[in-house]
Amino acid sequence: MLSKKAKYALKGMLVLAQRYGQGPVLISDVAAADRMPRKFLELILLELKNHGLLQSKKGKGGGYFLAKPPTAITVGQIVRIVDGPIAPLPCVSKTAYMRCEECADERTCPIRLVMKDVREATAKILDSATLADMLNRVRSIETGKEALNFAI
Repeated sequence: MLSKKAKYALKGMLVLAQRYGQGPVLISDVAAADRMPRKFLELILLELKNHGLLQSKKGKGGGYFLAKPPTAITVGQIVRIVDGPIAPLPCVSKTAYMRCEECADERTCPIRLVMKDVREATAKILDSATLADMLNRVRSIETGKEALNFAI
């Protein structure tokens, strides 16, 4: 399940994606745009900045802005930074692999085989959806045009 932290990270990044190229945005404005707690959002945005997805400017006219275009930032990147690996079990994780203690034969474990498929499908969707895609999908719905579909 997506954590509240990841949901706020996505919401905050979408606000910044909507304002991409318009200069830095104050944290208070990002928080107010989608009713997010300012202090919590501040920690989240700092974490995303430390991972290279955001930049900031101090002083008058300062705030946060995307370090890359919205077409170059995926939902998968954001979720992994904030929530960690997307694998439902450690034995199928690519970045935080850990063998299950009770598993007799990992190669033929039926639970692992299905959870590996779940991880692959989830990664495919999250890693192919960019911030720009998300914004375009909403615009398509609002204008009555067909929306992008991230289903497999």
